[in-house]
Amino acid sequence: MKALITLLFFLVAPVAFSQALAPRRILSLDLCTDWMLALHVERERVAALSPMQRISQPFHPAPWMKDAWPSHDGSLESIALYKPDLVLTGQYAAINLREQLRRLGFRVEVLPLPGTLKEVQDYERQFLAYAGLPPERAVIDVPPVRTPGKRRLLLLGANAIGTGRGTFEDDLMTRSGWSNYLTETGLVRLDLEQIARDPPDAVLWAAPSGAALANSFAGHSLWQALNPPPLRLNTDYWRWQCPGPWSWELMRELGHLARQLEEKEQGANTP
Repeated sequence: MKALITLLFFLVAPVAFSQALAPRRILSLDLCTDWMLALHVERERVAALSPMQRISQPFHPAPWMKDAWPSHDGSLESIALYKPDLVLTGQYAAINLREQLRRLGFRVEVLPLPGTLKEVQDYERQFLAYAGLPPERAVIDVPPVRTPGKRRLLLLGANAIGTGRGTFEDDLMTRSGWSNYLTETGLVRLDLEQIARDPPDAVLWAAPSGAALANSFAGHSLWQALNPPPLRLNTDYWRWQCPGPWSWELMRELGHLARQLEEKEQGANTP
């Protein structure tokens, strides 16, 4: 153990001298900062991404993550070997590990996870500042906010969990022209009987597809038995996993689906 601590201090010794410079070896501790690094930072400046990048690749196919990226195994020893001069992570990820890294002299910056669409812009600018990049790289093509419509959308995840009010997903839905089917706050355990009595107008399945038991609720025969059955919407699942500049494209997709439903209903009501 003593030899390990000595080795770690030897590896981090150069870190203190690089603090004043723009980071040249940036390492990520979670999936969301993986994506931000790969999206914005030159590949030669990315020391390593988190293990989540390898494990989740089949389920989180962000288009700019197709190539193989270097990744650590999540251990203190593995991270130290990459000699990062900046470690980035989200506010809920690797809490104990990031404190250990700070005690060893590494620079660790924590990015607060956006709770609203407005905070996505602050999140991206803060990331760019940490990475030593100009703020002009931030996405500025933000879609206009739509007034919440009458049609109620249920965002359904695995294990019969729906996303209620006061969440990032709720802000995304309502600003795209939908009303949230759920009136409760936060993540809500759904009940099939309640849905049968008062079905949503549309359902969006926000979880990876598969034959897992966690998906059995979404595959229940009740959904087709409802009259009329809720409209089943599709978006790229990966965009729901982490708020970020890609959330604007998701907002556009939801807004387009809301407009399609409105136009369809207007056409049906036209004599």
